[in-house]
Amino acid sequence: MARAFKYGRKGITGHLEETERALLRNLFADVIELLEPETAAHADPLAALIGLDLDVTVPADPALKRLLPDAVRDDDAAALEFRQLTERSLREGKIGALRAAALGLESEKIVLSGEQARQWAKALNDVRLVLAERLQIRDEADAERVHLMQDWSQAEDVDSYLGLVYNFVSWLQESLVQAMLQAVRDGH
Repeated sequence: MARAFKYGRKGITGHLEETERALLRNLFADVIELLEPETAAHADPLAALIGLDLDVTVPADPALKRLLPDAVRDDDAAALEFRQLTERSLREGKIGALRAAALGLESEKIVLSGEQARQWAKALNDVRLVLAERLQIRDEADAERVHLMQDWSQAEDVDSYLGLVYNFVSWLQESLVQAMLQAVRDGH
């Protein structure tokens, strides 16, 4: 059974069983697949170098749109222009964090440096955003409904299973953030 992340002399450490690590590997891979651009980088080398993507559009998948929201409200043209300038690099950064976190799943004991902990926090957050969208968490009542799902033996359908996974990832992220805050308080 997973044990919460803790900050100590060796850094931030946590323990995950093989089934928990496999679950996280699959979740990270699923979000990476969701984030992979459908089109190759722009053919213009300068545009590709700076991450400019004139072919980008607003994501149709609500979960992907939650990961890559419009940066400008009430101005579709400005939102699209900002998306063209930033989305490819934002996708790449998110994919990088997910891959880095997946690399840390090799052994039961997980030891994270400060930078690795930040990558993990980003990866877990993106997984939670996707799960929250799939579970249609829109307000406190929805969050409470999902939070009440605690017993794995009562997972009867996809939504109850996703709710349990969401709660596990939320707990893991919370313990990681608490360990990171402890490291900051201790001056590391």
